[in-house]
Amino acid sequence: MTDYYVRGLITWLYYKDLPAAQRFYEDVMGFKMVVDQGWSKIYKVLDGSYVGLVDESKGYHRASEKKPVIICLNVKNADDWYEKLVKNGLLIEKKPSESSRLKIKVFMFKDPEGYVIEIQESLPGALSI
Repeated sequence: MTDYYVRGLITWLYYKDLPAAQRFYEDVMGFKMVVDQGWSKIYKVLDGSYVGLVDESKGYHRASEKKPVIICLNVKNADDWYEKLVKNGLLIEKKPSESSRLKIKVFMFKDPEGYVIEIQESLPGALSI
C-alpha cells in the first residue's frame, strides 16, 4: 500500500522587500530560518509547519496590494505573545480580547507588506483547534 504521509505544510507569501520580511519574521516573530534558497526563505513555525517568504521578482506569484490570506497561530497564551511582540518593537493597535462566540482570545496585526497575522488562544469549549 502506498504511504501518502505529509511531512509538513509551507505557506508561501510574496514580497517586494524580502529583507524587510526576513527581519520581521526573525526579529519580531522569533522564527528560525531552516532553508535559504536565495530568493526564498523558509521559516519553521513548529514541527511540520512553515512559512515561506518569496522575492516576488523570482517566485511563482507577484506581491500584490490585496492580501486575501491570514496567517493564524493558535498559541498557548495570547497575552504572552502580545507582550513578546510589543517587547520586540511591534506596534499593535488592540490588546488581546475574548470572543464569546468562538471562545478564543485573539489579536491581529500586519507584517511589513500587509499580510494579516492572527494570534489566537483557545479557551475552554473553543470553536478552533
